[in-house]
Amino acid sequence: MNTENPLVLGIETSCDETGVGIVRGTTLLSNTISSSMDEHARYGGVVPEVAARAHLEAMTPAITTALADAGVTLDEIDAIAVTSGPGLAGALMVGVGAAKALALALEKPIYAVNHLVGHVGADVLRAPVDGAVDALAGDEAPIQYPTIALLVSGGHTSLLLVRDLVSDVELLGETIDDAAGEAFDKVARLLGLPYPGGPEIDRAAVGGDPKAIRFPRGLSLPKDHEAHRYDFSFSGLKTAVARWVEKKQDAGEDVPLSDVAASFREAVVDVLITKALAACAEYGVPRLLLGGGVVANARVREVAAARAASAGVALRIPPLSLCTDNGAMIAALGAQLIMAGHAPSGLGFGADSTLPVTEIQVG
Repeated sequence: MNTENPLVLGIETSCDETGVGIVRGTTLLSNTISSSMDEHARYGGVVPEVAARAHLEAMTPAITTALADAGVTLDEIDAIAVTSGPGLAGALMVGVGAAKALALALEKPIYAVNHLVGHVGADVLRAPVDGAVDALAGDEAPIQYPTIALLVSGGHTSLLLVRDLVSDVELLGETIDDAAGEAFDKVARLLGLPYPGGPEIDRAAVGGDPKAIRFPRGLSLPKDHEAHRYDFSFSGLKTAVARWVEKKQDAGEDVPLSDVAASFREAVVDVLITKALAACAEYGVPRLLLGGGVVANARVREVAAARAASAGVALRIPPLSLCTDNGAMIAALGAQLIMAGHAPSGLGFGADSTLPVTEIQVG
């Protein structure tokens, strides 16, 4: 196996995207994503059984497309990397099963990795090929460690201290109820907006006043700092929006949709960025990396850029195609493990829906 510049195929199936990516060292060769989002839209959220079935149907076509886009064959692959967790158990099983089958049939080593750490690994990727993905930060200096990483998606809201990508990741805090993306979906639903809620809230907030309504910032009071300094809570915010809207409706008044959407979004963004920059200050780390699908939200990126600059913190945001769940980030983390001399995982690992972020590689 080429351990200096390994060619790695990565598989990601933790939620509703079937992601297959191929990297050579830190060079991105292909990033194929097949989403089942439209199938979940009728239910207003991800249905695990539907997601797992969609992964089964999409896996072979996704692998075929990824190989074609990368211009390589399966025989040329040095190793397989796959998300072992965290995520939806049934969805993870599909990816793990496919990866094991490939590793066994091709007699290739397999690396079972952590989905959340994979989001950090996406930032090491450079040099897209033939416009296959968004332009990457090819001229930027490589990511430096330690770094604070804020990962925000429909299923996860986590704040990490990454001292080393392949050996030392500490969980500083996470959501204790709804993830930020989940809160966007639920608030969108109560406002009569379709799923997924993130982009719909973004659109509805255009022209709205983010200061029109002072919605609560969960776990941000001084009394919360001792036990939940870097934890997140969005359930109370979601309820506050519902009660505010109900009060308006009961009074026979029109609900100012744009103001509600903008004020809700501002409350979420304020908590996320405030806690992330507080961690940068406390741990003396002048670097912040954002990842996860919610980073596609324009206001998240705008506020993060402005406030990080004011705090003297260098902000890194991978291209949007690498912020959402994807196989390229998993391949990238697998390649980093190989180049660092880590042994393969073997075939004894399984899908772990609650895999802790401190467990970077399984097995």
